[in-house]
Amino acid sequence: MIPARLKSGLEQLLSSVYPGEDSAALAAHAAQVFFGNTAPRRRGRSPSNTLWSERDNYVITYGSTIVDGEHKPLDLLHDFTHEHLREVFTGLHILPYFPFTSDDGFAVTDYREVNSALGNWEDISRIGSEFRLMSDLVLNHCSSQSKMFSAYIQGHEPYDRFFFEASPQDDLSMVVRPRTAPLLREVETANGKRFVWCTFSHDQVDFDFSNPQVLMEFLDIMRMHVEKGVRTFRLDAVAFLWKEIGTSCIHLRQTHEIVRLMRLLCDYHREPLVIITETNVPNAENLSYFGNRNEAHLVYNFSLPPLLLHGLLNGTSRYLNAWQMAMPPAQMGCAYFNFSASHDGIGLRPAEGLVPEEELHQVIEAVKGFGGLVSMRSMADGSQKPYELNVALFDAFKGTCAGGEDDMQMERFLASQAIVMGLEGIPAFYIHSLLATSNDLEGVEKLGYNRAINRKPLDYPALLERLKDVSTNTGKVFASIKAMLGIRSKQSAFHPNATQFTLHLGEEFFGFWRQSIDRSQSIFAVTNMTPEPREIAAFSLNLIGGDKWRDILSGDEISPSGDPVTFRPYQTRWISNR
Repeated sequence: MIPARLKSGLEQLLSSVYPGEDSAALAAHAAQVFFGNTAPRRRGRSPSNTLWSERDNYVITYGSTIVDGEHKPLDLLHDFTHEHLREVFTGLHILPYFPFTSDDGFAVTDYREVNSALGNWEDISRIGSEFRLMSDLVLNHCSSQSKMFSAYIQGHEPYDRFFFEASPQDDLSMVVRPRTAPLLREVETANGKRFVWCTFSHDQVDFDFSNPQVLMEFLDIMRMHVEKGVRTFRLDAVAFLWKEIGTSCIHLRQTHEIVRLMRLLCDYHREPLVIITETNVPNAENLSYFGNRNEAHLVYNFSLPPLLLHGLLNGTSRYLNAWQMAMPPAQMGCAYFNFSASHDGIGLRPAEGLVPEEELHQVIEAVKGFGGLVSMRSMADGSQKPYELNVALFDAFKGTCAGGEDDMQMERFLASQAIVMGLEGIPAFYIHSLLATSNDLEGVEKLGYNRAINRKPLDYPALLERLKDVSTNTGKVFASIKAMLGIRSKQSAFHPNATQFTLHLGEEFFGFWRQSIDRSQSIFAVTNMTPEPREIAAFSLNLIGGDKWRDILSGDEISPSGDPVTFRPYQTRWISNR
């Protein structure tokens, strides 16, 4: 039995997306496909802060990152996470672990199987029993060698209408894309010559969601993944989902309504399911995926990585401050997903309108000097523009824009991670950042694409040795982040939805005030953005007299009316009243 509100909500959304279809029949089918044999909740989860707490965070990794040449990679990943992460980490995002043909997993051939080179569903479920498991729903496209596309080529129903077709004569000048390859791919099918839409590459063919059967296919995939232990769905490249010739084909109304439909179904599931949208676009466009608390539960804070990098490489919080003051607090039932770099690198589009182009160019040149690379995208006029920085994050902090490399790489890097942990939202750490790995230029040369610079497979025995030795970059970074997270997890003021205000402390500092939802705890999180020692007058922080204040990172006591608060280069202080 479908609850009345769920039925009504599904029918309303489906009638808007598919006006020519029987919305009641589609709604009944969608519920049956998504819930399977699990009865839905009688009432949907109301927007609240109960899906997460200050303890929550994620590690992001490929299933193949940890290897030893002997054991299944997912076995090794389980061993590593079980032995070294579960003390302080609660969530694990395993990047696409399905059979694939290209793009390191994002050209999926079968959504219902685990890549046998990694392991099997039992391995995935075992990890999901110990961590909140995030999985990629690669729903914009699949591999050109998938069973579905093969069936399309052969004209087999229902797959003969599963992929989006266009004509070279169509006006495609407005289409927004993150790649430089031709948009259309010519293919011979049982129904004649066709031109299929490929937003990313000719091995990644876009689905046609104007066919409701495509949506039902993915709802069925979601149901199966929940049964295997997935609790957080990352909607990969979701912004490009719906296409209409003559438009930009990004962020279209129907795309948002499909996200709303998935959110509605998740909120009625008995398991606490969460949706996160992956939209590497300018800030305002990214935030639109919160909807009115009825779309994504989480959105990636995509502007944070380039702003952090600019700020720490230039010793200024100017643009971080301006951005943060303009950021709306996430409403209850929603939260920001804070990170400093991903498996792709550091996106530059989210900095558009936030950092002047000439200053962004200086950052690009500095990172290139530290061994990083740059990927481009095609513009409507045929020109190319920087799209993302491809670099191992630890190496991105080797120096500054003005001075080049120096001896403060570790301090700058840890400052970036402390800021990620303190900001409103849920912090996430890409495994190569967590382990302070360096640029893998050999991997780029071998594999032939820039993103390989930050995806090097790690030999497990060698990794364990580095973790034991805190004199290594890996050992020190890993121990430092775990120590900070251990402290963070005990602070109610760091709840993802706790109050936040930006502090005005001058460009040399980036600071913000957090207050717990019950108002019992305040934390002033302040970072020295410069390579020089700095100080702040204690009274300028507006610490309430009568309370006992201390830096919970260092243990230093802070007097509201005492001596100035001193900061080492790039030092972060979390000044708390308890």
